[in-house]
Amino acid sequence: MPKESLAAKTARAVEILEALDRVMPEAHIELDYRTPLELVAAVVLSAQCTDRRVNMVTPELFKAFPSAAHYARSTPAEVEPFIKSLGLFRNKAKSLVALGQALLDSHGGEVPTARAALEKLPGVGKKTAGVVTIHLNGDPAFPVDTHVQRLAGRMGLAKGKTPDQVEAGLQQVVPQAWWTKGHQLLVWHGRRVCHARKPECHRCVVATRCPKLEVRETPKRPTRASKASRTPRRGRP
Repeated sequence: MPKESLAAKTARAVEILEALDRVMPEAHIELDYRTPLELVAAVVLSAQCTDRRVNMVTPELFKAFPSAAHYARSTPAEVEPFIKSLGLFRNKAKSLVALGQALLDSHGGEVPTARAALEKLPGVGKKTAGVVTIHLNGDPAFPVDTHVQRLAGRMGLAKGKTPDQVEAGLQQVVPQAWWTKGHQLLVWHGRRVCHARKPECHRCVVATRCPKLEVRETPKRPTRASKASRTPRRGRP
């Protein structure tokens, strides 16, 4: 890929996001929640787990633990039955109890909107804090999950070995007005079209704007006719 100026890359990034927004205007976080506490709990539970699976367990969990105080007064063993179908459920149960305690001790039982404050909560890393803060209209952020990191690299928008490095690169290239929507658009595009193993470039609306870095096209399987033509015939010449 030829060297691209920052201005040119920014213009291309906006074109990509505008094109994705036209075909996916409904893009939104796919975790179900009604309150800030439900949001942060759902994002914590989504680690190494699909949003669909999380949404299957949270209705009963949220009914049993409607406030930070309810988590704080419980034990991990009491939380585990509600989330035992999720991966790492024991560690996640511990995180939810500790989260409730931290919210009571430091924030009056309320979920903070500042990213730095969110990052200090048990079970909440920088990506989780970024997702929570942009959906609570808190600090601006461009959270980077596996989908965003993959697409940012393939599209030549930002590179880095860590999510923090990729987010810093995206924030330099993408106008801040697009950070929240851009995060969600890349997540949706990564889940629906730009898959990790077999990206469907043939139906990608931004294929002409994407250099497809490190994308290997899947070789076409030979048809029966082509197989037959390569099979040596036995018998008389």
